[in-house]
Amino acid sequence: MNKKLIRIIVSSVLLAICAFIEHTQHLPVWQLLILYLVPFLVAGYDVIAEALEGIMEGEPFNEDFLMCVATIGALFIGFLPGAETEFAEAVFVMLFFQIGELFEDYAEDKSRDSILELMNINPDVAHVMQDGQLTTCSPEQVNVGDIIVIQPGEMVPLDGKVIEGRSSLNTAALTGESLPREVDLGDEVISGCINLSGVLQVKVLKQYGQSTAQKIINLVENASERKSKSETFIARFAHVYTPIVVFAAIALAFIPPIFSGHFAESFPAWLGRALTFLVVSCPCALVISVPLTFFAGIGGASRQGVLIKGGNYMDTLAKLRMVVFDKTGTLTEGKFSVTDIHPEKISKDELLHLAAHVERYSTHPIAQSLRLAYGHEDDNCEVSEVEEMAGHGVRACINGKQVCVGNRKMLDDMGIKTDTCKRCIDQVATEVHVVIDGEYAGHILVADLVKKDTVEAIQMLKKAGIDRLVMLTGDKENVAKQVADSIGMDEYHAELLPVDKVKIVEKLLNHSSVEHRGTLAFVGDGINDAPVLARADVGIAMGALGSDAAIEAADVVLMDDKPSKIETAIRIARRTIGIARQNVGFAIGVKIAVLILAAVGVATMWMAVFADVGVMVLAVLNAMRAMKK
Repeated sequence: MNKKLIRIIVSSVLLAICAFIEHTQHLPVWQLLILYLVPFLVAGYDVIAEALEGIMEGEPFNEDFLMCVATIGALFIGFLPGAETEFAEAVFVMLFFQIGELFEDYAEDKSRDSILELMNINPDVAHVMQDGQLTTCSPEQVNVGDIIVIQPGEMVPLDGKVIEGRSSLNTAALTGESLPREVDLGDEVISGCINLSGVLQVKVLKQYGQSTAQKIINLVENASERKSKSETFIARFAHVYTPIVVFAAIALAFIPPIFSGHFAESFPAWLGRALTFLVVSCPCALVISVPLTFFAGIGGASRQGVLIKGGNYMDTLAKLRMVVFDKTGTLTEGKFSVTDIHPEKISKDELLHLAAHVERYSTHPIAQSLRLAYGHEDDNCEVSEVEEMAGHGVRACINGKQVCVGNRKMLDDMGIKTDTCKRCIDQVATEVHVVIDGEYAGHILVADLVKKDTVEAIQMLKKAGIDRLVMLTGDKENVAKQVADSIGMDEYHAELLPVDKVKIVEKLLNHSSVEHRGTLAFVGDGINDAPVLARADVGIAMGALGSDAAIEAADVVLMDDKPSKIETAIRIARRTIGIARQNVGFAIGVKIAVLILAAVGVATMWMAVFADVGVMVLAVLNAMRAMKK
């Protein structure tokens, strides 16, 4: 870009010198041609080279070819009888074309730099612990199973699990969220985050090439390969449009003089009109601005934690009329949490303490939620005689007391009667009962909580014009109904297997295309829902940090766990499509007007320059708006 700017400045200075010499010295036309060829070639030698390369490859009809024909024609038109010289105009057209290219390069560089800045999530080094000593190496050299040490202020180089230390991580580069994420012993960390406070020792789970950061970078870099319908239309349009324009210009130059009866006298004027026609007809604004708009839109989305795999998905998102959600992990947290503790004769802390210790060795999600809620497994309690009661619960001896933790079937077997918790019925929570030495000690409520912004997200989607919101789940009818009603779903389907979800989505797709004349998105966690993600018009993976299946199966990946980002993705897509349409309408409108004026001889070469380069610059600047929030 700097070289091009220098060439433009040098060519402009040389052009001014040539103009001064022309007006002060009365030189022959051929000497003026040689004089003006110097700034012309300085400004446009690469354009001429591109045009020749296109001819050699059998694809001559491009903007470089049109610009060369028009400007070279303008240089030599002064040699025709009765024609005025247009040397300065020819150099000016080439200069303005290069200025337009400069703006295009600047816009593309700015978009790319912005994405690269966002995607600057690959650190150069990793600190590996070997035999008690730290060794510094590149992340590519670290193996799965190695222990890496991450100091405060450093970037996490590879995906792994914390084996020592606790800290806060800045995930803004990945999710767009400014709030730090707390990590502790056993938590997974992903590459691209910045360690803010404590020292962490992390066991590497994935090699460099499979790390989250590297996958995201590849995803954004390859997004341009998936063209939108608008982009592919513009490419096809340019291939058909350009040869038509060339032959139309030839016809404009020769047919009217032939029929005028005074070919020699009228040909220079009609040739000038044809050259102006060629300059106007360059499809630069369309060919450049539309792909650039989608490129900028994808970059702008990625800055907000929304990864869109290509411009074609922008088209689909903009036309969404139906959104189908998986429940668990998408609308809800996807993990059990302790919501309440109801003790009898002992304290809440003691009840949770005993339950957590009984479930110490269980891998069941409810057991994990109890241990997480207690958080003090290392309290020197004696745990022995742990026994699984199949389908009922777990029994263990805690500090000499026999403690049983389980469901209502366990109580029935033990002959213990207790009322069903009203809060459990209202919230569709699971009761975990605790019995100490044969006496009922209370129960703990565990539930999969609805995400904090789920209700807001549903309301936002309805305001965005989504006609139908559907929830699919494998949960029981009463659980599905309670969740669907509480968050404002239009409909729900419960007790589904993965194959059932695909069948329902296929029915909804037919309904969406016929009744709503729009597209359908499926939103899931990208692990169990891969078949449905692939079947929908657009698959959106929720909460996909570190999820290989999500990044592979989905068309759009939301890098945090917020359902509200779906509306963000739709809004960005619609805005990007709108800007692309503005550029197409503006470019075609101006060109048609000036083409008509050029054909009747009213348009000047300066008007032609504006209709080509001026429109291109304005369209490029407009396209860059897609990068902003």
